[in-house]
Amino acid sequence: VQLQASGGGLVQAGDSLRLSCAASGRTISGSAMAWFRQAPGKEREFVATISWNGGATYYTDSVKGRFTISRDNSKNTVYLQMNSLKPEDTAVYYCATGRYSSVIYRRDQDFNFWGQGTQVTVSS
Repeated sequence: VQLQASGGGLVQAGDSLRLSCAASGRTISGSAMAWFRQAPGKEREFVATISWNGGATYYTDSVKGRFTISRDNSKNTVYLQMNSLKPEDTAVYYCATGRYSSVIYRRDQDFNFWGQGTQVTVSS
């Protein structure tokens, strides 16, 4: 599976962005999908995950109520709607395909294909 993330950019605090992750080479419809991020000088961290059919989602506490993960299996694409962005959201955002279909798996090793990342920069 090849994953292509897009939609990042430079925005001001309080603005919104919508990230997209388009998959090719294989359907992602049976897999959970997730977004991770890595800020400068920090380890990559989990952001959000969605189950194979979109029926369940899970978010890290710092983005709950602001970010929404969704998917369109007919388009083999996953999205991350980010609202009320904060400077601390600045990072490279990566999408990933899960080894499993459930949202209970949220470690790096639970995901086997990764996109190239898209930069999100939020200025104060």
